[in-house]
Amino acid sequence: MVTALDRDPQAVMVAAERLKPYLDAGRLRIFDGSYALVEEIDELANEFFDGVLLDLGVSSHQLDDDSRGFSFRPDAPLDMRMEGAGESAADVLNLTDESALSRIFREYGDEPRAGRLAREVVRRRSAKPFCTSNDFVGAIRATLGSRSGAPDFARLFQAVRIATNNELGGLATALPHLRDKLVADGVVVVISYHSGEDRIVKNAFRDWSAACICPARHPICTCRGHPLGELLTRRGIVADELERATNPRARSARLRAWRNGG
Repeated sequence: MVTALDRDPQAVMVAAERLKPYLDAGRLRIFDGSYALVEEIDELANEFFDGVLLDLGVSSHQLDDDSRGFSFRPDAPLDMRMEGAGESAADVLNLTDESALSRIFREYGDEPRAGRLAREVVRRRSAKPFCTSNDFVGAIRATLGSRSGAPDFARLFQAVRIATNNELGGLATALPHLRDKLVADGVVVVISYHSGEDRIVKNAFRDWSAACICPARHPICTCRGHPLGELLTRRGIVADELERATNPRARSARLRAWRNGG
Protein backbone atom coordinates (compact mmCIF):
# COMPACT_ATOMS: atom_id res chain seq x y z
CA MET A 1 0.00 0.00 0.00
CA VAL A 2 1.15 3.53 -0.80
CA THR A 3 0.86 6.12 1.98
CA ALA A 4 0.64 9.74 0.82
CA LEU A 5 0.98 12.92 2.88
CA ASP A 6 0.41 16.56 2.05
CA ARG A 7 0.09 19.57 4.33
CA ASP A 8 -2.13 21.35 1.79
CA PRO A 9 -5.79 20.32 2.38
CA GLN A 10 -6.71 21.34 -1.16
CA ALA A 11 -4.01 19.06 -2.61
CA VAL A 12 -5.30 16.19 -0.46
CA MET A 13 -8.84 16.75 -1.73
CA VAL A 14 -7.76 16.84 -5.38
CA ALA A 15 -5.58 13.74 -4.99
CA ALA A 16 -8.34 11.80 -3.24
CA GLU A 17 -10.73 12.55 -6.10
CA ARG A 18 -8.24 11.79 -8.87
CA LEU A 19 -6.95 8.58 -7.23
CA LYS A 20 -10.28 7.33 -5.90
CA PRO A 21 -10.05 3.90 -7.63
CA TYR A 22 -6.79 3.18 -5.75
CA LEU A 23 -8.28 4.38 -2.47
CA ASP A 24 -11.33 2.18 -2.98
CA ALA A 25 -9.12 -0.80 -3.82
CA GLY A 26 -7.11 -0.38 -0.61
CA ARG A 27 -3.89 0.30 -2.50
CA LEU A 28 -3.55 3.91 -1.34
CA ARG A 29 -4.24 6.01 1.72
CA ILE A 30 -3.89 9.78 1.92
CA PHE A 31 -3.35 11.88 5.03
CA ASP A 32 -3.66 15.62 5.54
CA GLY A 33 -0.44 16.45 7.36
CA SER A 34 3.19 17.46 7.11
CA TYR A 35 5.97 14.93 6.56
CA ALA A 36 7.87 16.88 9.24
CA LEU A 37 5.20 15.90 11.79
CA VAL A 38 4.58 12.33 10.69
CA GLU A 39 4.76 11.08 14.30
CA GLU A 40 1.71 13.22 15.13
CA ILE A 41 -0.45 11.17 12.75
CA ASP A 42 -1.80 8.42 14.98
CA GLU A 43 -2.24 5.89 12.17
CA LEU A 44 1.45 6.19 11.21
CA ALA A 45 3.08 6.44 14.62
CA ASN A 46 4.22 2.81 14.70
CA GLU A 47 4.52 2.17 10.96
CA PHE A 48 7.67 1.43 8.95
CA PHE A 49 8.13 1.90 5.22
CA ASP A 50 9.98 0.18 2.37
CA GLY A 51 10.68 3.55 0.82
CA VAL A 52 10.11 7.26 1.32
CA LEU A 53 9.85 9.83 -1.50
CA LEU A 54 9.87 13.55 -0.69
CA ASP A 55 8.94 15.88 -3.55
CA LEU A 56 9.70 19.24 -1.98
CA GLY A 57 8.58 22.75 -2.84
CA VAL A 58 5.18 23.56 -4.31
CA SER A 59 3.14 21.92 -7.04
CA SER A 60 2.27 23.37 -10.42
CA HIS A 61 -1.36 23.41 -9.27
CA GLN A 62 -0.46 25.71 -6.38
CA LEU A 63 1.67 27.96 -8.56
CA ASP A 64 -1.00 28.28 -11.23
CA ASP A 65 -3.79 29.20 -8.79
CA ASP A 66 -3.35 32.94 -8.23
CA SER A 67 -5.69 32.91 -5.24
CA ARG A 68 -3.14 30.83 -3.30
CA GLY A 69 -0.66 33.69 -3.48
CA PHE A 70 2.41 31.70 -4.58
CA SER A 71 2.74 33.59 -7.85
CA PHE A 72 4.31 36.94 -8.72
CA ARG A 73 1.68 37.49 -11.41
CA PRO A 74 0.07 40.95 -11.11
CA ASP A 75 -2.33 41.55 -8.22
CA ALA A 76 -1.90 38.07 -6.69
CA PRO A 77 -2.37 38.08 -2.90
CA LEU A 78 0.74 37.65 -0.77
CA ASP A 79 -0.41 34.47 0.95
CA MET A 80 1.82 31.43 0.22
CA ARG A 81 0.59 29.42 3.22
CA MET A 82 0.61 25.69 2.53
CA GLU A 83 -1.98 24.97 5.19
CA GLY A 84 -3.99 28.18 4.92
CA ALA A 85 -3.27 29.06 8.56
CA GLY A 86 -0.65 31.01 10.46
CA GLU A 87 1.40 33.94 9.18
CA SER A 88 1.04 34.73 5.49
CA ALA A 89 3.75 36.02 3.16
CA ALA A 90 2.28 39.50 3.66
CA ASP A 91 2.76 39.09 7.42
CA VAL A 92 6.39 38.05 6.88
CA LEU A 93 7.08 41.13 4.77
CA ASN A 94 5.14 43.50 7.01
CA LEU A 95 6.19 42.27 10.46
CA THR A 96 9.70 40.82 10.18
CA ASP A 97 12.49 43.15 11.29
CA GLU A 98 15.06 44.40 8.80
CA SER A 99 17.93 42.14 9.83
CA ALA A 100 15.77 39.00 9.67
CA LEU A 101 14.38 40.05 6.28
CA SER A 102 17.92 40.52 5.02
CA ARG A 103 18.81 37.00 6.17
CA ILE A 104 15.74 35.55 4.39
CA PHE A 105 16.64 37.26 1.11
CA ARG A 106 20.33 36.36 1.40
CA GLU A 107 20.11 32.76 2.63
CA TYR A 108 16.91 31.62 0.95
CA GLY A 109 17.07 33.82 -2.16
CA ASP A 110 20.85 34.00 -2.78
CA GLU A 111 20.44 37.77 -3.07
CA PRO A 112 23.72 39.75 -2.83
CA ARG A 113 21.79 43.00 -2.22
CA ALA A 114 19.69 41.46 0.55
CA GLY A 115 20.35 44.31 2.98
CA ARG A 116 19.28 46.95 0.49
CA LEU A 117 16.12 45.02 -0.38
CA ALA A 118 15.25 44.59 3.31
CA ARG A 119 15.64 48.33 3.87
CA GLU A 120 13.44 49.06 0.86
CA VAL A 121 10.72 46.72 2.15
CA VAL A 122 10.80 48.35 5.59
CA ARG A 123 10.69 51.83 4.06
CA ARG A 124 7.72 51.02 1.83
CA ARG A 125 5.69 49.18 4.45
CA SER A 126 5.92 52.19 6.79
CA ALA A 127 3.76 54.07 4.29
CA LYS A 128 1.58 51.22 3.01
CA PRO A 129 1.44 47.56 4.07
CA PHE A 130 2.41 44.90 1.54
CA CYS A 131 -0.76 43.20 0.31
CA THR A 132 -0.24 41.94 -3.24
CA SER A 133 2.52 40.64 -5.49
CA ASN A 134 2.76 44.12 -7.07
CA ASP A 135 3.98 45.55 -3.75
CA PHE A 136 6.89 43.13 -3.45
CA VAL A 137 7.75 43.27 -7.16
CA GLY A 138 7.94 47.06 -6.82
CA ALA A 139 10.39 46.77 -3.93
CA ILE A 140 12.52 44.29 -5.88
CA ARG A 141 12.63 46.52 -8.96
CA ALA A 142 13.49 49.58 -6.86
CA THR A 143 16.43 47.67 -5.37
CA LEU A 144 17.73 45.61 -8.28
CA GLY A 145 16.95 48.09 -11.05
CA SER A 146 14.80 48.17 -14.15
CA ARG A 147 16.57 45.16 -15.68
CA SER A 148 15.33 42.86 -12.93
CA GLY A 149 12.77 40.37 -14.20
CA ALA A 150 11.04 37.04 -13.78
CA PRO A 151 14.11 35.05 -12.57
CA ASP A 152 14.71 37.60 -9.78
CA PHE A 153 11.03 37.69 -8.82
CA ALA A 154 10.82 33.89 -8.79
CA ARG A 155 13.95 33.58 -6.63
CA LEU A 156 12.87 36.15 -4.05
CA PHE A 157 9.21 35.11 -3.91
CA GLN A 158 10.49 31.58 -3.30
CA ALA A 159 12.62 32.91 -0.43
CA VAL A 160 9.56 34.47 1.21
CA ARG A 161 7.57 31.26 0.66
CA ILE A 162 10.28 29.19 2.35
CA ALA A 163 10.24 31.54 5.34
CA THR A 164 6.43 31.60 5.49
CA ASN A 165 6.22 27.80 5.72
CA ASN A 166 9.49 27.12 7.60
CA GLU A 167 10.34 24.69 4.82
CA LEU A 168 14.04 24.26 5.57
CA GLY A 169 13.49 23.82 9.28
CA GLY A 170 10.78 21.25 8.61
CA LEU A 171 13.03 19.32 6.23
CA ALA A 172 15.92 19.20 8.70
CA THR A 173 13.57 17.95 11.43
CA ALA A 174 11.87 15.38 9.20
CA LEU A 175 14.84 13.61 7.64
CA PRO A 176 16.10 11.69 10.71
CA HIS A 177 12.54 10.79 11.74
CA LEU A 178 11.79 9.41 8.28
CA ARG A 179 15.12 7.55 8.19
CA ASP A 180 14.17 5.80 11.43
CA LYS A 181 10.87 4.70 9.89
CA LEU A 182 12.60 2.78 7.08
CA VAL A 183 12.86 -1.01 7.13
CA ALA A 184 16.27 -2.58 6.54
CA ASP A 185 17.38 -1.80 2.96
CA GLY A 186 14.59 0.77 2.68
CA VAL A 187 15.38 3.77 0.50
CA VAL A 188 14.67 7.47 0.98
CA VAL A 189 14.62 9.63 -2.16
CA VAL A 190 14.38 13.41 -2.07
CA ILE A 191 13.68 15.76 -4.99
CA SER A 192 14.61 19.32 -4.05
CA TYR A 193 14.20 22.57 -5.96
CA HIS A 194 16.28 24.95 -3.87
CA SER A 195 19.99 25.03 -3.01
CA GLY A 196 19.22 25.22 0.72
CA GLU A 197 17.00 22.14 0.55
CA ASP A 198 19.60 20.22 -1.44
CA ARG A 199 22.35 21.20 1.01
CA ILE A 200 20.37 19.85 3.97
CA VAL A 201 19.68 16.57 2.15
CA LYS A 202 23.26 16.19 0.90
CA ASN A 203 24.76 16.78 4.35
CA ALA A 204 22.30 14.41 6.07
CA PHE A 205 22.91 11.58 3.58
CA ARG A 206 26.68 12.11 3.81
CA ASP A 207 26.67 11.98 7.62
CA TRP A 208 24.46 8.88 7.70
CA SER A 209 26.86 7.12 5.30
CA ALA A 210 30.00 7.90 7.31
CA ALA A 211 31.52 5.43 9.77
CA CYS A 212 32.62 8.25 12.07
CA ILE A 213 31.15 11.71 12.53
CA CYS A 214 33.39 12.85 15.38
CA PRO A 215 35.16 16.22 15.03
CA ALA A 216 38.36 16.03 12.96
CA ARG A 217 40.70 16.56 15.96
CA HIS A 218 38.81 14.23 18.28
CA PRO A 219 41.48 11.71 19.46
CA ILE A 220 39.09 8.80 20.07
CA CYS A 221 35.90 7.93 18.24
CA THR A 222 32.95 8.40 20.58
CA CYS A 223 30.16 8.46 17.99
CA ARG A 224 28.24 5.46 16.67
CA GLY A 225 31.39 4.10 14.92
CA HIS A 226 29.62 2.68 11.87
CA PRO A 227 27.61 3.96 8.88
CA LEU A 228 23.83 3.90 9.13
CA GLY A 229 23.45 3.09 5.46
CA GLU A 230 24.67 3.65 1.93
CA LEU A 231 24.68 6.73 -0.25
CA LEU A 232 23.12 5.82 -3.61
CA THR A 233 23.76 9.10 -5.44
CA ARG A 234 27.27 10.53 -5.26
CA ARG A 235 25.97 13.65 -6.95
CA GLY A 236 22.50 15.06 -7.24
CA ILE A 237 20.71 13.81 -10.37
CA VAL A 238 19.29 16.60 -12.54
CA ALA A 239 16.74 16.58 -15.35
CA ASP A 240 18.14 15.99 -18.81
CA GLU A 241 17.75 18.40 -21.71
CA LEU A 242 14.63 16.70 -23.09
CA GLU A 243 12.85 16.77 -19.73
CA ARG A 244 13.74 20.42 -19.17
CA ALA A 245 12.37 21.25 -22.62
CA THR A 246 9.05 19.51 -21.99
CA ASN A 247 8.81 20.57 -18.33
CA PRO A 248 10.70 23.83 -17.68
CA ARG A 249 9.90 23.66 -13.97
CA ALA A 250 12.19 20.63 -13.72
CA ARG A 251 15.25 22.74 -14.46
CA SER A 252 16.01 23.33 -10.77
CA ALA A 253 15.14 19.81 -9.58
CA ARG A 254 17.87 17.70 -7.98
CA LEU A 255 17.38 14.10 -6.82
CA ARG A 256 19.36 12.30 -4.11
CA ALA A 257 18.88 8.81 -2.65
CA TRP A 258 20.10 6.84 0.36
CA ARG A 259 19.60 3.23 1.51
CA ASN A 260 19.09 2.24 5.14
CA GLY A 261 21.57 -0.32 6.43
CA GLY A 262 19.18 -1.61 9.06
